Amino acid sequence: MHIYISGSLAYDRIMDFPGRFSDHILPDKIHILNVCFTVNGMIEKFGGTAGNIAYSLALLNERPIILATIGKDYRSYFDWLNKNRILIEGIKVINEEFTAGAYITTDQSDNQITGFNPGAMKHPSCYHFKNAGPDNSLGLIGPGNLTDMSEYAKVYRNRNIPFICDPGQSLTAWDRGAFVEWIQGSSILISNDYELEMIMNMTGRDKRGLLDLTGTIITTLGEKGSLITTAESETAVSPAKVRDIVDPTGAGDAYRAGLVKGLVMGKDLETAARMGSVTAAYAVENYGTQEHHYTFAEFAERYRSNFNDAL
Repeated sequence: MHIYISGSLAYDRIMDFPGRFSDHILPDKIHILNVCFTVNGMIEKFGGTAGNIAYSLALLNERPIILATIGKDYRSYFDWLNKNRILIEGIKVINEEFTAGAYITTDQSDNQITGFNPGAMKHPSCYHFKNAGPDNSLGLIGPGNLTDMSEYAKVYRNRNIPFICDPGQSLTAWDRGAFVEWIQGSSILISNDYELEMIMNMTGRDKRGLLDLTGTIITTLGEKGSLITTAESETAVSPAKVRDIVDPTGAGDAYRAGLVKGLVMGKDLETAARMGSVTAAYAVENYGTQEHHYTFAEFAERYRSNFNDAL
């Protein structure tokens, strides 16, 4: 099965400020803000929606194809992907740009200031599909370059390839007409509950109206699990038990990997969503979005212990 994961590749540069931002920002001078925060150091992690989803899929014994762009500083990321048996044939190197990067500074009150440089993500990856068809392929379109998001949806529709729309952080960049066209014909529209409200406001459609465009709506609800909505029913899916909450960042991407794995295994939607709950739990237990580890046997046992059912 060809699993195409389009979205972003990024380096996450994480910094801790040993104080509180509020102690250094003068409210009456906010209009001329000029502040320097000296941090304790910086940790660099591999990230980006496509990279995160592909990483968790690789742990589940899949070899997804990432469709994305990366900058001239690509070597360490490529080494990481190769180490984890993730295909890089769909990644386009943009030699005049740096890889997209998030610069995240957190103070002692857990407030965050983030700067994001889209870098290479400003350019489309323009992947040319060869032997992709409805019987051997599945696409997931995550937030990334808007041209890629739009064009890959057209390819999947034209070839009758099932695809999942995952707008995420791209939501504010769409206009209404283009967004409605993008999700038209998708198998699944997935988002968290806040993003779903944004989608309904943007499109002027409630869930029933959105189901005229997509087959299924999956809404992730954090520690409350997820919700599967079809034209016939709504099904609540319980979360998997988390052993130790370390960092929720990347849990949504991990959930999507488990969901996709279930779909390519031929599982029903509820089972696939439960698999997403288990992969999300692994991500929450580790600091960073590509730091968790498990074998498929360990994953299957954890699924059984959570849902009293075998995969």
